[in-house]
Amino acid sequence: MKKLLNWIIPAVFGIGLWFIPTPEGLTPQSWHLFAIFVATIVGFITQPLPIGGVSIVVITVAALTGTLKIGEAISGFANSAIWLIVGAFLFSRGFIKTGLGKRIAYNLIAAFGSSSLRLAYALALSDLILAPATPSNTARVGGVIMPITTSLAKAFGSEPQDGPRKIGSFLMQSIYQVNTITSAMFQTSMAGNTLVAALALQSFGIGITWGDWAMAAIVPGIVALLIMPYFIYKVYPPEITDAREAQQMIREELKGLGKMSFQEWVMLGVFVLALVLWATSQFTKIDATTVAFLGISILLATSVLVWDDVKSEKGAWDTLVWMGTLMGFAGFLSKLGFIKWATVLVGGYIPEGSWIIAFVIAVLINTYSHYVFASLTAHISAMFVAFSAIAISAGAPPMLTLLMIAFTSNLCMSLTHYAAGPSPVIFNTGYVPQNTWWKLGFFTSVINLIIFMGLGSVWMKLIGMW
Repeated sequence: MKKLLNWIIPAVFGIGLWFIPTPEGLTPQSWHLFAIFVATIVGFITQPLPIGGVSIVVITVAALTGTLKIGEAISGFANSAIWLIVGAFLFSRGFIKTGLGKRIAYNLIAAFGSSSLRLAYALALSDLILAPATPSNTARVGGVIMPITTSLAKAFGSEPQDGPRKIGSFLMQSIYQVNTITSAMFQTSMAGNTLVAALALQSFGIGITWGDWAMAAIVPGIVALLIMPYFIYKVYPPEITDAREAQQMIREELKGLGKMSFQEWVMLGVFVLALVLWATSQFTKIDATTVAFLGISILLATSVLVWDDVKSEKGAWDTLVWMGTLMGFAGFLSKLGFIKWATVLVGGYIPEGSWIIAFVIAVLINTYSHYVFASLTAHISAMFVAFSAIAISAGAPPMLTLLMIAFTSNLCMSLTHYAAGPSPVIFNTGYVPQNTWWKLGFFTSVINLIIFMGLGSVWMKLIGMW
């Protein structure tokens, strides 16, 4: 019954909008495509199928109804931004397969993790280093950071049902809130971020490069990363503060890894090369996706990855399908004039000269509306263009608006234990009760908003981004 209802809800939205008379200023084609687009977003939320499956269904609907030709419906699959994220997924697989991600984390803990707080910072730095090449924040946490954290907690006798507050609860909440921040810092640190960049270009004609995103986020992001573990330490303190025993255990584990292998050196070299080329693309004129393909080519040529690794990276191909669908639909909504019409419509309801109020309201609602979402991707798909349009129509600087909505579309992950992929991964360890998670999530969301909207806006002004 529940699955049937999950089908019925998006169908009702889509069919209901379809049969509403076409508003003045729009063509029937643009209105019908909007109806299908809304049904798609609702389907992503209710998930009668995985979102990749929903995407296949709505492509079929768009083609069968004549709203789009099949070539138009799948045109989004050619968008280079999608292939950038596919490439980053494969980078992530290389980190995990070679063990380089684990080695980096172990080295940082061995060097800096002498106390529980320093341990949290070492794990935070590990996440930050891995983030630019790991678009699956779930894989980053679940595949690298959390297994190490679990081992550390158990080394202190901190189990979910026996002494969770010794150190496990603190570390789990710290790595989660840190992952929220690192997900916002790079265009390739969360799968939906490239969707943001594509929607910004298609809907508002504004290109956000990898370097633009990183430059805008680096100062507020680092400040937030410096504050967050300390804040968690103060309001949710561990009973054990001396972590030298765990640090010694990690040093032994590190010895067991032996010397870096050829595959690890290649992976490290490719990672550094990609970061340099992504950061300097405005000078080299090498597209970010081309850089990703260069890295994958090197990894394949050196057998760090084999073709079976590429074929079996399900997250990459799933992302290709659903993101390609959204990009294709969004592109045609813009081409058919719907986005321009909607922006003018929204702008008519906002008094002139009040862009700051509109900007703040848009960012706050975008953040706290995530209580009703269980996916960052669904949130971005449903909210990004709408709330960006509200602020921009009121006169808010476009680049400031787009990036702030983008950042908070990640930072909202802090709120609940179901907010995004990493949420249930960490929550299900059992170290942090739900009511505590929600309380901490709200307080950390306020801190992140103050840092990113306050310091972040000033920083972006100083570097000439608005």
